[in-house]
Amino acid sequence: MTAHPAGMTYADYLGLDILLSAQRPRSALHDEMLFIVIHQTKELWLKQMLHEVGHAVGLISADQPAEGYKALARVSRIQSVMTLSWDVLATLTPVDYGKFRDVLGTSSGFQSAQFRELEYRLGIRDLAFLEYYEGGSEGHRRLTAALAEPSLWEVADAARVRAGADSWLSVYRDSGRWFDLYQLAEKLIDIDAALSGWRHKHMLTVERIIGGKMGTGGSAGVKYLESTLTKRAFPELWALRTQL
Repeated sequence: MTAHPAGMTYADYLGLDILLSAQRPRSALHDEMLFIVIHQTKELWLKQMLHEVGHAVGLISADQPAEGYKALARVSRIQSVMTLSWDVLATLTPVDYGKFRDVLGTSSGFQSAQFRELEYRLGIRDLAFLEYYEGGSEGHRRLTAALAEPSLWEVADAARVRAGADSWLSVYRDSGRWFDLYQLAEKLIDIDAALSGWRHKHMLTVERIIGGKMGTGGSAGVKYLESTLTKRAFPELWALRTQL
């Protein structure tokens, strides 16, 4: 099989006819396009992060944590890009957004199945979010599948047990002996810290644009986002720092 199929174009390879026709503003207002593109881009990055987390889970389960570092580092870099993108959305003023907000109806980022799946696959498993997706829906199927499989935290902790380290505190106290596990733990912290930074920037951006208004999907808006700031995928790795 040739590595360069005859007639393959850039547009063909990337499916640009489909990708670039997926932006369908519901109003004639200029700023709605930005809102759509930002959120579609985030969903693409979430897809890539899920791809990387799945790869890392497989490698760590096979006792190849060092090989999994690249995938985990890539997740952190993607998170940085996603966090910066809030600055682009913040160019949308309250007046701009208010002109087309009604066309969103009851749709909301709160309903992103990929974001909930990412939380589940990292180890943040709030079963209440299953209620937002009807049984038989793609979102419900994805979250149910994620719950049925080991999370990134579970496979990392299982790797620690197999290696013979009695706790993550022990790993940190003798990082030379358990260097692979120590490095793995720090990669997990990178992801968790970046996720927290993303949440904080999200909250500030929403507050800047809609203030204290309720979210379009019925959430409490900024108040809900503020309540998520203390969520941690790997709380044990944060807690042990006090004991070092």
